[in-house]
Amino acid sequence: MSTRVVFDRPEALQDAHTHYCPGCGHGTTHRLVAEALDKLGVRERTIGVAPVGCAVLAYFYMNFDVTEAAHGRTPAVATGIKRVLPDRVVFSYQGDGDLAAIGMAETVHAANRGEAITVIFINNAVYGMTGGQMAPTSLLGQRTATSPEGRDAATMGPPVRMCELLNTLDRPYHIERVALDGPAGVRRAGRAILEAFRAQTEHNAYGFVEVLSPCPVYQRLSPVEALEFVRGPLSATFPVRAFRKGGLIVDA
Repeated sequence: MSTRVVFDRPEALQDAHTHYCPGCGHGTTHRLVAEALDKLGVRERTIGVAPVGCAVLAYFYMNFDVTEAAHGRTPAVATGIKRVLPDRVVFSYQGDGDLAAIGMAETVHAANRGEAITVIFINNAVYGMTGGQMAPTSLLGQRTATSPEGRDAATMGPPVRMCELLNTLDRPYHIERVALDGPAGVRRAGRAILEAFRAQTEHNAYGFVEVLSPCPVYQRLSPVEALEFVRGPLSATFPVRAFRKGGLIVDA
């Protein structure tokens, strides 16, 4: 006799069927964001900003206002909303192609200004929506649609480490990298996302959480192998840890 497990749905999360691929980390992250907003009691004054990419339909799942932004311009849109409506809780939800490629300048300058927004950054080391092309975060040797023989450092450069880059700036209040590599990793991700939102709600400060996420389709792995990829090679290139807490740099 089978037993059906029923999970309580956060109020900030819609009851909707997912369009994400099996094994994708976006759905898990959506729930963690919703849980954080519920814990803080800020759902009704939250505004999310989603760009072009796998997260483009995030508004299907969020039970609060979500607006769209042009590819890479999410931090600029979030900045504008927060400055016009400073009483709102504003966050951007971005993938690695959006945040670390076309949106790199917007990302760095918003962090450098210390904008009072929260940034949720999904790093699955590949462009997911447009066909599996190489992303700024793709690993050395990783095969993608645009690096069929593997990423080559000599011609393509090494992976871009966003947490380490932003940690050189003075104004960010919270910077942390987490990994959706199993139950313990998911719980840690939930705590980090909550703290990043608290940076905004309690300190009017900038918070950034990088989420290492499985993408079985374009990592060319089974869902279980994709979790192992996150736990192994992806975490080896992008170490999971806190970089900035309470505005202070955390020693490695």
